[in-house]
Amino acid sequence: MKYSMAWLSYRRLPFYEGKEYFRKIYVQEEDEITGTAVYELCRGARELLGIKTVVIKLPEPFGQDERGKTEEGIYLLSDSKGPVGGGYRIAEENGRIRITAAEPEGLLYGSFDLIRLVQRGVSLRGIDRLKHPDNPLRMLNHWDNMDGSIERGYSGNSFFFRNDRVQVEERTEDYARLTASVGINGVVINNVNVTEKATRLITGEYADSLKRMVKIFSKYGIRLYLSLNFAAPMELGGLETADPEAEEVKAWWQEQMKETFRNIPSLGGFLVKADSEGRPGPFTYGRTQAQGANMLAEAVRPYGGIIIWRCFVYNCTQDWRDRKTDRARSAYDYFMPLDGKFEENVILQIKNGPMDFQVREPVSSLFGSLKNTNQMLEVQIAQEYTGQQRHVCYLIPQFKEILGFHTYCRKEEDTVADIVSGRSFSHKNCGMAAVANTGSDANWTGHDLAAANWFGFGRLAFDTSLSAEEIAREWCECTFGTDKAVVYAICKILLMSWPAYEKYTSPLGIGWMLTPNNHYGPNVDGYEYDRWGTYHRADHLGIGVERGKTGTGFTQTYLEPNASLYEEIETCPEELLLFFHYMPYTYRLKSGKTLIQHIYDSHFEGVEDVEEMVSLWEGLKGKIPEEVFERVMLRMDHQLDNSAEWRDQINSYFYRKSFIMDEKGRKIY
Repeated sequence: MKYSMAWLSYRRLPFYEGKEYFRKIYVQEEDEITGTAVYELCRGARELLGIKTVVIKLPEPFGQDERGKTEEGIYLLSDSKGPVGGGYRIAEENGRIRITAAEPEGLLYGSFDLIRLVQRGVSLRGIDRLKHPDNPLRMLNHWDNMDGSIERGYSGNSFFFRNDRVQVEERTEDYARLTASVGINGVVINNVNVTEKATRLITGEYADSLKRMVKIFSKYGIRLYLSLNFAAPMELGGLETADPEAEEVKAWWQEQMKETFRNIPSLGGFLVKADSEGRPGPFTYGRTQAQGANMLAEAVRPYGGIIIWRCFVYNCTQDWRDRKTDRARSAYDYFMPLDGKFEENVILQIKNGPMDFQVREPVSSLFGSLKNTNQMLEVQIAQEYTGQQRHVCYLIPQFKEILGFHTYCRKEEDTVADIVSGRSFSHKNCGMAAVANTGSDANWTGHDLAAANWFGFGRLAFDTSLSAEEIAREWCECTFGTDKAVVYAICKILLMSWPAYEKYTSPLGIGWMLTPNNHYGPNVDGYEYDRWGTYHRADHLGIGVERGKTGTGFTQTYLEPNASLYEEIETCPEELLLFFHYMPYTYRLKSGKTLIQHIYDSHFEGVEDVEEMVSLWEGLKGKIPEEVFERVMLRMDHQLDNSAEWRDQINSYFYRKSFIMDEKGRKIY
């Protein structure tokens, strides 16, 4: 099947003043990753500029004296005093472009950065760019199953697995190219819900295929990770228990990890979902999450492996009548007492909010509260609750808000970005992870515009100082070219999309008003009386969940002044008001509108925003490839219909609950 190369689909530039740089590439080292950097520069020169590049090996040693006598061209130079950790410097002087780094990964990232600049028509003359990755680990978590399906996948089937086999093909390398080009350095290829054949990925059964995948990933600076089954000692080893404190269980894991790392020596480690949504874990045996994680950490430590332990642990069989038990508290209640009790090669992977990737929810209170534990931020670009890649929903503005959230854990360097980068508490094992949104569709992400979230997550994880606007423009220019009308329209669509989705779905932080199981489309009471324990508590007087001191007390899990900010209705941010408080429909917001009028207005406004997005896209006909235009047009037409359905169901629901008319007299059913 023919598929696109997304933002690496190089189009020939009719004119570019910097062509001459690419006629010669001088390379100092001959390692595999540097070789990839050379290949990518040559490919970019050929496809973008129509130039055949000559590659020249520099003599050893190549010191400062020699550097002053060099000819025009691009130089890939290893410098032990240069940027480390994947950092790089690009500097141009007198016709020479030098990309320097302490490690080969930096040379690769610098090469991709140079190509991006060319794609965007940026002049290279006099350029001097110094970049250091903000996060040590920048990962994608794929939820791919070995039968080829993808849990919460909206872009076709898996290209990693098919019919219980590991697939390694041309697309594997193209995936690695795209992923590395935006600075991602770790990939978990299988679903966190590990069942059946996937449990056997840690055995020798799939070792040959995984080694081939590792070989491809490695030359792009990407480490392979696997999700594992906590109950593997029982399912694979025939033991009667998976108790992390049982000696026979410890011995089994140590022996199994010896085999696994012998088969796949450069494996990065494992992602673990335990004691959540039916997955086995240490709670089964009366043990803590730290005991479970540390047992595995001990088994992988001799091989440099890490254990990434998800904090998505909660009671999913809650009685809807119980008004004190609060799913939002679960991660904090389970993990906060364990701060400092996890091994150094354990990382807690914490979802951005206390619930589950909703369009709006507060930042998890674990961030800032945990001070002695390695942490990673987990976000979701798969759009499970934000339109499932049938709706445009550019999520980078949301991620920017999360990263910029002040936890007040310190006087300075207290944001989520500071914590997960390691700056706040000097942690080395930390970073960002995203639930991936790729699949076997020809455009990789189902909706062509959803690729902006894949690209954007990588760029943001590498450089958290970038704005959502800058990333949108970068992606657009690399994907569609630099035509000003095209860039303006697509960037406007992207930047409108997250606020629009929030407007026509769930108001003021309430979340969850969608169809159970598939999580698509409106169903206001779908989860209201369900065992999963997510509520909006709407009645004829008002709506919202009371999470203050008189309710579940969740507000008090935050550090001050956030705890008081959320506790008091007057200071609680209005976009989160119904997440933290039950409010009457007649309550007046800062805008002067009543709560119920805000619900009506925002849902009408959201559909109007989609109408504008559709109009902007229609104006691009003939300016972008017809196949792409038509494919996106179909999805945007669907988004318009679906947003109107959301508007009508939500507004009708609250009108029938409250019997309060829309002040503007619009049609409500």
